[in-house]
Amino acid sequence: MPTVMLMHWPEVTREQYEAVRKEVNWEGDHPAGGKFHLSWFADDGFHVLDLWDSPKHFDDFVQTRLMPGVQKVGVQGEPKISISESHAIFVPNPL
Repeated sequence: MPTVMLMHWPEVTREQYEAVRKEVNWEGDHPAGGKFHLSWFADDGFHVLDLWDSPKHFDDFVQTRLMPGVQKVGVQGEPKISISESHAIFVPNPL
């Protein structure tokens, strides 16, 4: 069952996100099991909504690619992450 990952990481800046995005290159080298990624900055900081094939796919990506990139860029703090099983998915016109 597809898995929804929600992340809130207040300490991340736009510049840091863009540096991690470039370093990890998830858009050019798609992670196994990754289906959808949406990020935004709100008054309370940085947020991400992802859709993954399974929690294991997300965990593998975090351990092997994301965290090494985050550490290289020097992002501080710890994200708050929640993982849930999806119920319904509808993407009529993504862009």
